[in-house]
Amino acid sequence: MLTQESLEKFGFKFGQNGAHSARTMMLAEVTQLLYGRPADAVVEQYRDDVEVFNVLHKPTVKARTLTWRHLVDLYGLSAEIPLFRYFRHAWDSDGESRALLACQYSIARDPLLRLTTEKILSLEIGQHLPRTEMEDFLEATCPDRFSAASLKSFAQNVNGTWTSAGYLSGRTQKYRAEPDLRPANIAFALFCGYLNGFSGNRLYNTDWTKLLECRIERMLELTRSASYAGLLTFKHSSEIVEVAFPDALNREEESWLHE
Repeated sequence: MLTQESLEKFGFKFGQNGAHSARTMMLAEVTQLLYGRPADAVVEQYRDDVEVFNVLHKPTVKARTLTWRHLVDLYGLSAEIPLFRYFRHAWDSDGESRALLACQYSIARDPLLRLTTEKILSLEIGQHLPRTEMEDFLEATCPDRFSAASLKSFAQNVNGTWTSAGYLSGRTQKYRAEPDLRPANIAFALFCGYLNGFSGNRLYNTDWTKLLECRIERMLELTRSASYAGLLTFKHSSEIVEVAFPDALNREEESWLHE
């Protein structure tokens, strides 16, 4: 496992606070924002789109500023961030993967959302999840940290993200669902594991692949499809698995893997 400092260089975030204290993963906003810029866009261009050109159609200057603050907190929006760079590569490869992909990336960037992964994965498919049950989970996990109003707001936000990603269904009553997995989703999960220092078969037994709740045979099938899409290289012979990400990191970034 790499140090937290090295992981932060790659784009992972740690701590106690996150954008889900105020928003969901903002799927509609990030979709619109990325649509208007190429993969090599710089963070200043994204900021101008939000704050100056108002491409997200926010009603006030303050709303634009807050929207930008939460978007950059969640997504980084800089090609200098390896995790965002790969996220954007995966995002552009398959439009149907995007909702789950945004959730995967948000989990890497938002400690508050990441905290609730345990609760979501503990549910059986079809099981009802009352909002108060998520509130109780948050209170039990972080006692005395949130006010009652904050717990309600936070639970609504994280449940909204999990719904957009396909892990929950229903508008007012939430039920555990099974998300649609695409090659880009397994590729991003494997890349997160790779940045955490895993390789070979161990890449398929990390928190990032466990999030996908997928049989190993299906993950290998999706990995092969991801290789055809140019997201990674893949070799599989008997019990030996090799996954690599050519050109995903520059020389300096590769050195962080060994710190």
